[in-house]
Amino acid sequence: MTASLAGSKIQVAVVGGSGYAGFETIRWLLRHPHVEISGLYGPPDELGPIDGFFPLLSKQLPMRQELFDIAKISRSAELVLLCVPHKVAMGYVPKLREAGLKVIDFSADYRLKDPAVYEKWYCPHTDVGRLAEAVYGLPEFYRDAIANAQLIANPGCYPTCSVLALGPLLKEGLIAADGIIVNAISGVSGAGRRPNQKYHFPDRNENFEPYAVGTHRHAPEIRQVLSAIAAKEVSLTFVPHLCPMDRGMLCSIYAQSVKESVTSEKLTDVLNDYYGNAAFVRVRTEVLPAVKYVVHTNFCDVAARMVNGRVIIFSALDNLVKGASGQAIQNMNIMYGWDETTGLI
Repeated sequence: MTASLAGSKIQVAVVGGSGYAGFETIRWLLRHPHVEISGLYGPPDELGPIDGFFPLLSKQLPMRQELFDIAKISRSAELVLLCVPHKVAMGYVPKLREAGLKVIDFSADYRLKDPAVYEKWYCPHTDVGRLAEAVYGLPEFYRDAIANAQLIANPGCYPTCSVLALGPLLKEGLIAADGIIVNAISGVSGAGRRPNQKYHFPDRNENFEPYAVGTHRHAPEIRQVLSAIAAKEVSLTFVPHLCPMDRGMLCSIYAQSVKESVTSEKLTDVLNDYYGNAAFVRVRTEVLPAVKYVVHTNFCDVAARMVNGRVIIFSALDNLVKGASGQAIQNMNIMYGWDETTGLI
């Protein structure tokens, strides 16, 4: 389908609308002045009225989630937001791209550029040829490439929170590229909507614990992006934690200064210089980043301090918004030349 005429709305299909990220995507799209949802698509066991999955959508979107149908999607949409799990997306993307559709993929399937790295952390990749086509969708660093992209790999929530905090300081050479520790905390929605004993209320409530230490699949994504930004190999230790809250993410990051002259003020100045014109990154000075200040928004808050000769950086975001659906819509706005904040503020 050809691009929309000026003043008309583009037609957007959502694949995977019955998941948390899909639900959040639908809610933001319904507020967007330049978009119409053309269809909702899902797997065979998740079909039916979308308000059957999320009653909050009653009288907001009288639409059924249907079985994925590439012919129908290509007739009715020009952009697809692909809200499906890792290892599943690469089965859909070839069909969508061959039909001439633009795609924003929420999974990790097109984030890692080296297929061997992807295979180590996930499985053998079945669409290696398109890895080079995919643009990493972190607007604060790759805005120009996003503007011309046909396939966007929407970043993970932990990588977004980590990279926005560390990127400018590594790029300016204020912190060492090794010995970094990312101590990250996420709400339970990051684990998805499928029932699991580990996320059962009696096991999760009033419980706070580390998980996947040394084995979390977002770690190679964080290293890849930071190494590209720093123009040198970056090594880090990533330690995720699960917190008994629905949504939200907070990172406390520890790094070594490479210059004795570095102060809290200098770190803050660099962050302000880099993010002064960024629509969705706020550099905090009077208060430190906190989950309550970012949930249900597309903002990421960052702050940095020097403490006993060590750099400590904090960042917070909503894992379902700036960490998923909001960032995807931010990317969509850039792709279509709209103001970056359209439909998000």
